Amino acid sequence: MNAPTALKNLLPASGLQQGTDIVHESAHLHVTGSATYIDDIPEHAGTLYAALILSPVAHGELIGDGIDRDAILREHGVVAVFTAKDIPGENNCGPIVHDDPFLADGKVEFIGQAVAVVVAREMLYAREAAKKAQVRVKELQPILTIEEAMAEGSFIMPPKGITRGDAAAAIAKAPHKIKGTTRTGQQEQFYLEGQITYAVPKEDGQLTLYVSTQHPDGNQREAAHALNLHTNDVEVICRRMGGGFGGKEGNASIFSQSAALAAHKLGKPVKLRVNRDDDMTITGKRHDFRIDYEVGFDDNGRVLGADITLMSRCGYSTDYSGPVNDRACLHIDNTYHLPALKLVSHRCKTHTQSATAFRGFGGPQGMFGIETVMDEIAMTLGLDPLEVRKLNLYKDPAISGTPDTMTTQYNQLIEDWVGDQVIEQVERESNYAERRAALRAFNAQSKTRKRGIALVPLKFGISFTATHLNQGGALLVVYMDGSVSCNHGGTEMGQGLNTKMAQVCADGLGISVDRVRVTATDSQKVPNASATSASSGADINGAAIMNATAQMRERLKPVAARMLGCPAEEVSFANNAVHGGGQSVPWADVTKQAWLDRVGLSVTGFYMTPEIKYDFATLNGRAFYYYCYGAAVSEVEIDTRTGEWWLKAVDIVHDVGRSINPAIDKGQIEGAYVQGMGWLTMEECIWDKKGKLLTHGPSTYKIPVAGDIPEHFRVSLFDNANLKPTPFNSKATGEPPLMLGLSAFFALRDAVAASADHQAVVYLDAPATPERILMACEKAKASAGL
Repeated sequence: MNAPTALKNLLPASGLQQGTDIVHESAHLHVTGSATYIDDIPEHAGTLYAALILSPVAHGELIGDGIDRDAILREHGVVAVFTAKDIPGENNCGPIVHDDPFLADGKVEFIGQAVAVVVAREMLYAREAAKKAQVRVKELQPILTIEEAMAEGSFIMPPKGITRGDAAAAIAKAPHKIKGTTRTGQQEQFYLEGQITYAVPKEDGQLTLYVSTQHPDGNQREAAHALNLHTNDVEVICRRMGGGFGGKEGNASIFSQSAALAAHKLGKPVKLRVNRDDDMTITGKRHDFRIDYEVGFDDNGRVLGADITLMSRCGYSTDYSGPVNDRACLHIDNTYHLPALKLVSHRCKTHTQSATAFRGFGGPQGMFGIETVMDEIAMTLGLDPLEVRKLNLYKDPAISGTPDTMTTQYNQLIEDWVGDQVIEQVERESNYAERRAALRAFNAQSKTRKRGIALVPLKFGISFTATHLNQGGALLVVYMDGSVSCNHGGTEMGQGLNTKMAQVCADGLGISVDRVRVTATDSQKVPNASATSASSGADINGAAIMNATAQMRERLKPVAARMLGCPAEEVSFANNAVHGGGQSVPWADVTKQAWLDRVGLSVTGFYMTPEIKYDFATLNGRAFYYYCYGAAVSEVEIDTRTGEWWLKAVDIVHDVGRSINPAIDKGQIEGAYVQGMGWLTMEECIWDKKGKLLTHGPSTYKIPVAGDIPEHFRVSLFDNANLKPTPFNSKATGEPPLMLGLSAFFALRDAVAASADHQAVVYLDAPATPERILMACEKAKASAGL
């Protein structure tokens, strides 16, 4: 029964764990400092330490192999140094297109690109030698910004687009028009545990890599290719990460391959752990976007036609920029029906780090674009933005009379629409209307402090847009004493995936969750696993576990039937026992008897997401298995004299389907909102004119802290079951809630508008730092003649 099986045929044996607030499986380890991360693994005797020599220029040609090898080897404690010419196989860490060397070869294309690996007896020696090393390079003129790339025609891939109807004609006939440009900034993943790999050689040329990674399979394959090994010669293990957020999906390979190269060449264990400054200098960020728009709309604010151009800074190589920008195109509608649309997406090549995966994966940037449009329409017409948002929502064909009003710009019919219900619930629970009135009263009497409020919805599609990645695997092992070991292809990065997977496994076998241990992700236990990204971890791996538990139940039924004296078809599993014929036997007795009867107690599970049929070349078709919905109301206060601001209150309603673990889901929602708010309001990457990142540590790069969170922070889970047969009919919670942070940005925009008595349209780019808020206030007041 190893073949993929429809989930509806794999219903769990019991619902004991469904919807239960089970504590995170590592919580007791986290709070006691006992959780083992890569740097906590006891080191083998003879372990060496590596550091990377980085390019000092954004664009240049290396002279020779770029270093003075002899000078570096003379440094205290240095054992070896390796460059691209020492790589026996393929020099690549590009996850899709192989255009990204993990060690620069012949040229450098951003400040911080790895040129060589220094290996020394101590970490300090390696870092000092790397810092002192002089990179031999002939500097060339770099392209650093989106505008420069557009002017030079510098792109990592051809543009893509979507056309629906005749946008130009619709705009021309519209009674009202707006035209403008807005921008979103980059964002550093800022995981607590930095990039790290511990590479340990094994017998017969094999290698084990302990990596902080979201994609062990990618690290395994790329290391094998680099060293001219077979994939089965390399094992990648990750028990847990101290955060990932997309930054360890592809970027981890820069470090894992560098450590693997050194360990393979020297036959010694090698640890490569970069400090925070180097980590931020080397690794990619969220793509920053410039969004140009021209939109026509009627007297009520209904969009009639939109012409939108997306331009993103992708950096020097392809990385994940293709699917990231594709997802931005697929989410340019958010929750709104756009009857006529011309959309063009440009993917700009610049001499900066390759922008990479980040929670939301392009969706947030697309949504930011259309929400800016909705907000500007409301300001232009003097309406509450919520009225405009509601007016433009997707509509039930039974009401509109046409399926077009429930069909996306990429021709996918929305089957599970509850966006309007989610908005209604958060509007009611937050007392939006009353608070809007209270804000007007406050702003009327306050000269220098102004308050703003915004309700912003979201619709986020779930699936990898690369269809072949929508698959998951699991390994289930039952021991004689009834304890269970479960392994799956997903990785735990603090999000609670392993806790949910233990619950799925326990329910599938009818046992309590304390009998299940989910073990470290291991490429030699579950092979060819997709990255833990695209909010797919619980869906595909949970479904694979359900497949495995269904197989195990079928194996154990005949054993239990003989013990119970009943037909096998009457056997059921629940409450740590096996039942049938009016009797019960303990689960552990059945597993012991199965061993005595020589019944196999290990199975592999597999799952592939059905129904996906999408053409990534034309951005057309069924791109997503289902959608998640949410809405947030944020209230803020600004000081119009300084641009300082305070988040006063947050109310959220979010659709997680039937939650596997409500406590974990609420934690994900809260954290995602804060991370999205940080991206849009305070996290700013600043570069100098040479292409050097100036904000490369916590002293210069501001992320939200506990003091930024208001006491009024309420999260409600929308009462809704996923129409698709996912585990427990749950929905993904990893990425979608990040877009709830949009409400904080647009509340700030509302407060800025209040500084000009709502008499002017506000123009505000993200992040909305105090400086930008102050300048926006001054510009709005000047425009209003105040």
